[in-house]
Amino acid sequence: MIELIIEQRRRDLGSFEVGRVLPFAQRRMVGPYIFFDRMGPKQIAPGLPREADVRPHPHIGLSTITYLFDGEIMHRDSLGSEQAVRPGEVNWMTAGRGITHSERFEKLRAQGGPLDGIQAWVALPDGREEMDPGFWHYANHDLPVFDDDGLTGRLIAGSLAGVTSPVKVDSPQFYVHWQLRAGARVSLPAEYPERAVYVASGEVEIDGERVEAGKMAVLVPGKAATIATRSGAVVMALGGEPVGPRYIDWNFVSSSPERLDQARADWAAGRMKLPDLDNAEFIPLPPKLGAKPEPMS
Repeated sequence: MIELIIEQRRRDLGSFEVGRVLPFAQRRMVGPYIFFDRMGPKQIAPGLPREADVRPHPHIGLSTITYLFDGEIMHRDSLGSEQAVRPGEVNWMTAGRGITHSERFEKLRAQGGPLDGIQAWVALPDGREEMDPGFWHYANHDLPVFDDDGLTGRLIAGSLAGVTSPVKVDSPQFYVHWQLRAGARVSLPAEYPERAVYVASGEVEIDGERVEAGKMAVLVPGKAATIATRSGAVVMALGGEPVGPRYIDWNFVSSSPERLDQARADWAAGRMKLPDLDNAEFIPLPPKLGAKPEPMS
């Protein structure tokens, strides 16, 4: 049932680490999902340095999803949005032809507390890569919930097993947060050709094969998978229809390497508008790595 297990790789961001899962050398994307980072879990003391914030930076060709288990992050973007995201809520930002945003830890810096969550990117499909940018916030009560037979959770985005989230998506996909109590099990349908299960905490068995916390199991297509836990677990299941090969360069995603070069040039030349409410600083363009990006699929 499991095609591949990906173990998160720790990435030091200075004031805290993240666990990078996607992209991975042997599996760049799962459906349209091209990037998946675990933030935390970490207990942050008051006085977190401002350098820990993610300063204004650009995106093209993708949607970002911030989903928290603990903590709070303040989002500001070049559309004029200013919105905190808290546990169980969704900040969904579609970059399209171009957007800039920042992510600040203002409440944690002042008060301290836990930080734990997932940042994922969804590559936009053909014909929508250059769409107008947009930002949408969804409160936790806006999302469909699961509460049955030892299982609770939320359908974050897309559709699964006849249930549809109100979150605005641009291609067939699903993204779900499940909390399983000890002895619980859940079936993940085979309705999408590409699916994966990330274990945020605890341990699960997928059709009898063990998957530990911090690992993502990429599933073989065409067969429903049974996810079970003996002691309890928190999992994120995601996937969907592939959108075709995509290139990634820094914060930019596109089906065209030339479009990535244009985005880099636009950011370096200051042609991308900074967030209205956070425009005093920005992340400089990093050096280009390698001669030519490899396509991801």
